[in-house]
Amino acid sequence: MRRYAWIIAALLAGCATGQQAPVIERAPNAKPATAKATKAVAEKDWRPENYTVKKGDTLYSIGLEFGFDYKEIALWNSIQPPYIIHIGRQLKLKEPKTQAVAKDPGEPVATPLKTEPVVAAKALDEPPLFSEPKATKEPYSEQAMKAAAPAAAKPPVKPVEKPAEVAKPETRKPEATKPETAPEKPATTAGDDEAVEWSWPVNGKVLTGFNDAASAKGIDIGGNQGQPVLASAAGKVVYSGSSLRGYGKLVIIKHNKTYLSAYAHNNQILVKEGQEVTKGQKIAEMGSTDTDRVKLHFEIRKLGKPVDPAKFLPAN
Repeated sequence: MRRYAWIIAALLAGCATGQQAPVIERAPNAKPATAKATKAVAEKDWRPENYTVKKGDTLYSIGLEFGFDYKEIALWNSIQPPYIIHIGRQLKLKEPKTQAVAKDPGEPVATPLKTEPVVAAKALDEPPLFSEPKATKEPYSEQAMKAAAPAAAKPPVKPVEKPAEVAKPETRKPEATKPETAPEKPATTAGDDEAVEWSWPVNGKVLTGFNDAASAKGIDIGGNQGQPVLASAAGKVVYSGSSLRGYGKLVIIKHNKTYLSAYAHNNQILVKEGQEVTKGQKIAEMGSTDTDRVKLHFEIRKLGKPVDPAKFLPAN
């Protein structure tokens, strides 16, 4: 028995000095790390600082070609309505650094207020001025002599008038004014550096795709007469009319400093220039102006260059 007990004790001692296997803890439902989102690199502005007007150009077409509001170009070059330009004229396509803000011709000009001369107040210690009563003649009589005798015995002492105190101007503590805050921009308008979230302007079949080489600077979408045309993204209407040849009744929306969108061949336009629109807002009704069938010609321009709308619009 002693022999077996010694063997068991030796075995237990060996187990006590042995190293345990390492245990690796794993997080439950651990997911592999994903790649970080990369920021879009801003594209270099290719647009020239000046442009020479060619035959067939209008201020509207130049604005669309270079991605500007035509009224901006008119302001930079001191062009007044009806915005007539001549062949060979050099137009500035950049805002001058010392550009003065144009005023509304009907706005009244502020004139300086007329100020009255200020008369200096007299010093408080200056003696007051008195005016003596004028002497009057009375006919001689004993009654008059008796009445004047007491007055002559003791001449009345005239009280000295004190100068009137000048009222001190009331001083008020300045009221606490709240700091002025810049007016909030509409939440629906895309900012200058924000990415634009696009949506389809109409629901219909794409008739013609984008092909810049073949002068197809956008896509044509079929539809029905009077079908609603919606703003593809939030922005400001910078053109509304029919002065661009080949576009019919056209609406151009400026979304930020980079992107414009154009909606052509409308039957009716429902927005005006300078109006802020929201994404999905009805801006026109589909038609066939300056084309052979009812359709919407839709363009997206980046810094004035036409780009394929199919790369920006969601899957339809």
